[in-house]
Amino acid sequence: MVSVNRHFLTLQGGYLFSEIARRVAAFRAAHPEKRIISLGIGDVTRPLAPAVMAALRKAVEEMGDAASFHGYGPEQGYQFLREAIAAHDYAPRGVDISPDEIFISDGAKSDLGNFQELFARESVVAVTDPVYPVYVDSNIMAGRAGEFDGARWSRILYLPCTRENGFVPAIPDTRPDVIYICSPNNPTGTALTRTALQQWVDYARGEGCVILYDSAYEAFITDSDIPHSIYELEGAREVAVEFRSFSKTAGFTGLRCAYTVVPRALTVADGRGGHVALRDLWNRRQATKYNGCPYIVQRAAEAVYSPEGRSQVMEDIRAYHANARRIAEALQQTGLTVFGGVNAPYIWVATPHGMSSWEFFDRLLTGAALVCTPGSGFGKSGEGYVRLTAFGTPEDTEEALRRLSAITL
Repeated sequence: MVSVNRHFLTLQGGYLFSEIARRVAAFRAAHPEKRIISLGIGDVTRPLAPAVMAALRKAVEEMGDAASFHGYGPEQGYQFLREAIAAHDYAPRGVDISPDEIFISDGAKSDLGNFQELFARESVVAVTDPVYPVYVDSNIMAGRAGEFDGARWSRILYLPCTRENGFVPAIPDTRPDVIYICSPNNPTGTALTRTALQQWVDYARGEGCVILYDSAYEAFITDSDIPHSIYELEGAREVAVEFRSFSKTAGFTGLRCAYTVVPRALTVADGRGGHVALRDLWNRRQATKYNGCPYIVQRAAEAVYSPEGRSQVMEDIRAYHANARRIAEALQQTGLTVFGGVNAPYIWVATPHGMSSWEFFDRLLTGAALVCTPGSGFGKSGEGYVRLTAFGTPEDTEEALRRLSAITL
């Protein structure tokens, strides 16, 4: 009889969101007259920018004409988009990234989950805690995680990010092979300064580690001391892979487009006494397992870099920033301790009176028909916090804050 990959059977990650859905469904059934507002939503609510829509329509028309029809595209992405990314996301920051080091995909989560395939099964993986679940779950699937003790996996190296250390992970005593870093961070909404990130780059160079740098929220950065790309730092091209997305930057959550940068200078041991470029291995992996992001979507992404597109996209970012600012200010006025929301669309809220994450979740749901995301679902260090997001509409955000002010926390 055929056997399954047993590591899939040990996955814990689905529990958080299935439990949220269960509790919300139960509340809705008991109180059908109440309109539930989610401040836990990780999806955007503003529509695609007009420049993006115009590019989509034009590309669709091209697909209906034999003279301009596009079939299979390059697995790495069309050159026009890779060149636009290099020219607009990197060159203005003094970063020399070649288009052939850029790989277009359908999402940063997909790439973050798939990139671990390039590393040996015995590789030691380090993640910040709290952590975006795909970092851990994809390594569980690959058999790298070890045993689960109810809170953590035995072979995963956890780097706690707490208010005590300013949400800056400390350099570990034990050397990892692969280090996942997300900045601006999901879920805490905090971000690493240039100095803090340089320490990680220097450590990776000295120890021969690879940093997988999730930069999906870089468009929300407002502080000048927060780098938009890890490649702004000296030596990062030798040790870091960067993952970016159009999902939150340009509202592509339903359209799907992202990209990963793998510099040619980044090499790892080949197990035979030599070295191999990760860029070439990722290229081989994508050519084998991926058929490429659709032509019409890549044309839409290209439009994000037009003057009109950039202006329209930044208007959306400012709207989400305004939501984050209103949420943070309102919660602070109620006496809650709040982090994030400045360089990211996420607000990390410490639960009051020693409540657990789930207890506070239930308090908001039952008392105000509001949904948040319990921090404990992101890891052991997330207990005692909840995550709120700024991706709701302004109207829903204002209504949510009105309800919050009317209940006793």
